[in-house]
Amino acid sequence: MDSPDPPRFHSITVASLTVPGNVWLAPMAGYTDAAFRAVCARQGARLCFTEMASADALSRNNGTSLRLLQVTPEETLTGFQIFAASPSIAAAAVRRIAPLGPAIVDLNCGCSVPKVLKAECGALLLRDPALIGAIVAAMKSETDAPVSVKLRLGWDSSTNTYLACADAAVKAGASLLTLHPRTRAQGFSVTAEWSHIGALNKACPVPVIVSGDLFTARDCLRMITTTGCDGVMVARGCLGNPFIFAQAEALLKGQAVEPHIEAEQKLATAMGHLKMLAESVGEAKACRDMRKHFVAYTKGMAGGAVVRQSVVCAERIDEYEEIVESYLRA
Repeated sequence: MDSPDPPRFHSITVASLTVPGNVWLAPMAGYTDAAFRAVCARQGARLCFTEMASADALSRNNGTSLRLLQVTPEETLTGFQIFAASPSIAAAAVRRIAPLGPAIVDLNCGCSVPKVLKAECGALLLRDPALIGAIVAAMKSETDAPVSVKLRLGWDSSTNTYLACADAAVKAGASLLTLHPRTRAQGFSVTAEWSHIGALNKACPVPVIVSGDLFTARDCLRMITTTGCDGVMVARGCLGNPFIFAQAEALLKGQAVEPHIEAEQKLATAMGHLKMLAESVGEAKACRDMRKHFVAYTKGMAGGAVVRQSVVCAERIDEYEEIVESYLRA
């Protein structure tokens, strides 16, 4: 069992908002839909972010993009993340979504997916700190919710612009910054460079949240104790492992944590996840979408390959139930 450490768990004040904890769920395209956010909220994620939505599509009332912002009663605090190329489009998008009641509205300045870069959004904004400031100011003009910005270090190793981008964002009204300490060029191919986090902490008067290489509760604790950041935002580390939120909170409170989660609990959580997703998108689509989640839930599980091979063909909830029951019987 892990040994207790000095308490590092605390609330975070973001402008007029108080988030009652500092272990959050990051936005992840294709993953952080309403059902998964509900699972993570149940497990202790104190703030959950939606999937990234196109400001351009939101400004045109695009139904698909608006559905990304669907919130369930399970969530007490939900942040909406958008990507935008211009102040006017960002303002129009925020004006459209403000009545939905986001806890925070976040501007993505880190995504390097080709279609996002082609739209001159995401990590491309790292090349223009002034534009980031202008977009943040436009967003602020349309909502009473706090505005935040998610950054990477820069476009590449020769252009680490995160401090300039952060300064422009804060001066324009951003109340929170999130840093993924890799450049756009690095993607996820190298270890996150935690050494930059202290510089951002010193330079900015607003809370700093960090994402990147947080795969265990111990990683979350180490990030906060090593870098002095205000909190962590867990991304890939919670896929198939939403238990990381409760574990990390316990460690931050100085409590001992048993890191092993039994197969029964993992699979029960996965089935609950599936049923919530079916309520949202229908059984057929939920069963297709849950295949990737079941792969993650069963990773490292003894005999889990049998489950992974079986769910690839599962099209109904009762088929998933039979697969899980068969595994547990065996």
